[in-house]
Amino acid sequence: MTELNHLAVAVATVTAFLLSAVWYMAFGARLARLSDAYASAERPPAWTAVAELGRGALVATVLAWLAGEVGVDGWPRALGLACVLWVGFPVVLLAGSVLHERVPWRLAAVHAGDWLLKLAVIAVIVGTWK
Repeated sequence: MTELNHLAVAVATVTAFLLSAVWYMAFGARLARLSDAYASAERPPAWTAVAELGRGALVATVLAWLAGEVGVDGWPRALGLACVLWVGFPVVLLAGSVLHERVPWRLAAVHAGDWLLKLAVIAVIVGTWK
């Protein structure tokens, strides 16, 4: 059984959360044009930040466990794992939303970029910080 480095998971969670916030701020105007969900000038309620931290902690925990199970050692292998996971999960799910739910591909691309950034930073932190 893989032992998790809980400090690495916590640091990865917070780092991914902060980078994701910056990512979405950078695409704010584009997102507002693509989806009514982003068009409102109102700040989201505080509980959404807590929920995002929880989601990030779950992703970081699973990724840390998986990195330990497959023997990831060093940032190049961690980054490779992140890329494989990105293609296998967020890209496939987002492509499905474009194909079947008519989500604009540009909106899905913004989300895909966020997931790539998030998975990469989490994988590098938990995959190298033993």
